Amino acid sequence: MTASRLYKEAALFTGIILLGSTAVHASEYTTMEEFAASADYAKFVVDNLWILISAFMVFIMHLGFASVESGMTQGKNVVNVIYKNIFILCSGILIYAVVGFQIMYPGDFNGFLGFGGLGIGFDASDPVAFLTPAYGEDMTIWSDYIFQAMFAATAATIVSGCVTGRIKISMFMVFGVLLLAFCYPVTGSWVWGGGWLDAMGFYDFAGSTLVHGVGGFAGLACIMLLGARKGKYENGEIKLIPGHNIPLATIGVFLLWFGWFGFNGGSVLSANPAEVSYVFVNTAIGASAGSLTAMLVTYVIIQKLDATMALNGVLAGLVGITAGADVLTPLTAAISGAVGGTIMVFGVMMLDKMKLDDPVGAVSVHGFAGIWGTLAVGIFVADVAFTTQLLGTLAVLGFTFVFSLIVFGAIKYTLGVRVTDEAENVGLDIAEHGISAYQNFNRIKGQSVPGTVEANPLK
Repeated sequence: MTASRLYKEAALFTGIILLGSTAVHASEYTTMEEFAASADYAKFVVDNLWILISAFMVFIMHLGFASVESGMTQGKNVVNVIYKNIFILCSGILIYAVVGFQIMYPGDFNGFLGFGGLGIGFDASDPVAFLTPAYGEDMTIWSDYIFQAMFAATAATIVSGCVTGRIKISMFMVFGVLLLAFCYPVTGSWVWGGGWLDAMGFYDFAGSTLVHGVGGFAGLACIMLLGARKGKYENGEIKLIPGHNIPLATIGVFLLWFGWFGFNGGSVLSANPAEVSYVFVNTAIGASAGSLTAMLVTYVIIQKLDATMALNGVLAGLVGITAGADVLTPLTAAISGAVGGTIMVFGVMMLDKMKLDDPVGAVSVHGFAGIWGTLAVGIFVADVAFTTQLLGTLAVLGFTFVFSLIVFGAIKYTLGVRVTDEAENVGLDIAEHGISAYQNFNRIKGQSVPGTVEANPLK
């Protein structure tokens, strides 16, 4: 995500003629008035505005995550899902402001762990210098912070989908805060903060590993310790617990796809027209290839036209293209998305065989497809070493997985992470929040409604 490297890689691998790529640093000017009167200011305004628009688009992705997770889980747990997603977004914004931003971008540090101090980190006495951080280009530090904060919250939101339906809300909050405050910004600093992996040449444009892989592997550690939902695996059989509202999940996926154009397009770190449009094209191609391939593979393997797999295929394709959206060709973007969709299908099946219950397929979509997307850059881009991509992926995801095992395990064996059987049967909406997402949910005209304790959720 370092802008200077972004320009270099794009020129090498895509042959795009970059327009207006010279960095504008507000610190070249002594006063705001001088900067505003300069010829550089107009470009600064446009680039800064694009970063803010991109941040807003990534913000909308959190509505997408909440909708996907709600739709693909049982109706008795929807309030719980919504509550977790609101908490992660709001706490993530605050935690990233207090400590996360300054851990992830500490300035000069040993390459493994640094801390620039509490707060966002600007000198309010200098109205010019705080316009741009040392590593950035045409944006204020405020724009940089809010864009990055949306990414941080995304990583923790992924975990919510993995553990839905059986985790204590308070314990999820504790784990989410610790993931946001330490794990995500530390691993992010190794690459985007100019750390040791960046020095080695590891490349992850917008976060196939650094965002999605971190969320996916944190979620994997959690579900290993948390256990499956009741009735999911019985007598050696894998039971289907269907989502209660596929149209809602569909809305969520399209919201995520829309926001992903800001997720990837904003990672250009400027409004450069050639680069942003190129990233948009690769993003759309990767998503489309991921979904179509997931449809085909699902039909060949299980002989079903499964809409949830088609939806998750879109997301897996997006994750697969995110690491290299700026440097892959449209053809290799299609291959990357297609392989991501394929990996997602097999990943879901593999986890079920291992009796690891992931209700929305988040580990496969974000974790497994995230690995592939990062390695794909080393496969398809000549100047990025595959061995470096492999090492970086193992380092980031290994650290995340171990961190999550230790932290979630400590919570499990001291405070407890699992709700009671009764609470799980009734649903977390009633048990944890005292309210249902739907009026008269338990019975409508004397009939049981799927997803409640009266109905069999497996049929």
